[in-house]
Amino acid sequence: MALKTVLKVDVWCQKCQKKLLQSVCKLQGLDTIEVEADKGLLTVTGEADPCEIVERARKACKHAEVVSIGPPPPPQEEKKPDKAQAHSCDNCPTCQPISVIHWEQWEEPRFMCSIL
Repeated sequence: MALKTVLKVDVWCQKCQKKLLQSVCKLQGLDTIEVEADKGLLTVTGEADPCEIVERARKACKHAEVVSIGPPPPPQEEKKPDKAQAHSCDNCPTCQPISVIHWEQWEEPRFMCSIL
């Protein structure tokens, strides 16, 4: 059964974040790993043991506090656009026909070079 484990970690810089991700990614059975550096949160979803996740995070960051462990949220359903907001080809520049002008011969400008 997949679990969602949320940890509060000390992530001060990109190097700390990279070290944390590398240590946690080595675990088997992970689905997603998210790091919110501004909030200091590490969210791991998958079948990995939460104790192992905490242990690896503590080795990498020296401090990891469990915020929550529980089932992951159900996947969000994609909303289908309403018929009232359907695509209208009347004002769409992509759908409008493009006029192409064919030139018989290219006439180059007849300017003389003034450098010489």
